[in-house]
Amino acid sequence: MTGSKDYLTYAKSVQVGTQTGVQECKRQFAWDRWNCPDSATQLKGLKRATRETAFVHAISSAGVMYTLTRNCSLGELENCGCDGSKNGKLGGRGWLWGGCSANVEFGERISKEYVDAEETGQDSRAAVNLHNNAAGRLAVKDTMTRICRCHGMSESCSVKTCWTQLSDFRAVGNYLRIKYIHAEKLDIDQKRMNAGNSADIQGAIMDALGSIAQSELIYLQDSPDYCRKNASLGAHGTEGRECLLHGQGLTQGERRSCRRLCHECGLGVEEKRTEVMSSCNCKFHWCCKVHCEDCAHVTVKHVCGRKDGGDGKRRDRGPK
Repeated sequence: MTGSKDYLTYAKSVQVGTQTGVQECKRQFAWDRWNCPDSATQLKGLKRATRETAFVHAISSAGVMYTLTRNCSLGELENCGCDGSKNGKLGGRGWLWGGCSANVEFGERISKEYVDAEETGQDSRAAVNLHNNAAGRLAVKDTMTRICRCHGMSESCSVKTCWTQLSDFRAVGNYLRIKYIHAEKLDIDQKRMNAGNSADIQGAIMDALGSIAQSELIYLQDSPDYCRKNASLGAHGTEGRECLLHGQGLTQGERRSCRRLCHECGLGVEEKRTEVMSSCNCKFHWCCKVHCEDCAHVTVKHVCGRKDGGDGKRRDRGPK
């Protein structure tokens, strides 16, 4: 465990790492029905253990580990630096370990101390959260890359030294997004859970977790209908959400946004025009003034709104 001085030293990295995870969550789901709202990023306040909750736990844990690992390897934390434990050893055919490898073991250990400490329960919800925290940390490891440098006469590459480094955090987010899509619902023996005996409860949870790989995300409850607003279930609805009707260079998610957020949720697409004033036609006059005109231009946005006379019924029941 870390001491009080270390705790304060690492706290800033933990805070930044958590925010890094939140930002990536919002980017990954920006054009989905569930768009990682602020209410979903407060881990203590999450009421349901859905696949969305699983992603929030994983990406937050990954963000903390990632930031601690990066700051350690950059020498920004006391008594912490590159991982040189394997330097000089044979790593593979034609290459040796060397250079400055990312200290993921440090990042993983400190992240676990901070993030997992939030889970104090002994129930299935706590077990699921801890599993997803660990899956997030594993995602950081699984997306690392190996960098090599050639040595020898005129850098002939007769010998190479290699080290590991963190990928861009976007790669971690993409990795966990795939895990989110394939998340597994935990199947727990309810008879043992209802028996009331703590040993039976823990046994039922461990048996259920035993069949699931550590890298997979898991959840307990099905997602609500995110088309409809239901504050008690953490669903904000898609009415009023912006979508992209057209434009160049759009991602697949952006191109599908009006259909997914509006049409498939029983809503129409409304065009909203806003007049904005800004400086234009600026001219430099010697010496030394700049004169500009005030010009108006119209910005156009498209948002989901109720169709005239429509009942708001949706055509698709998917969770996204």
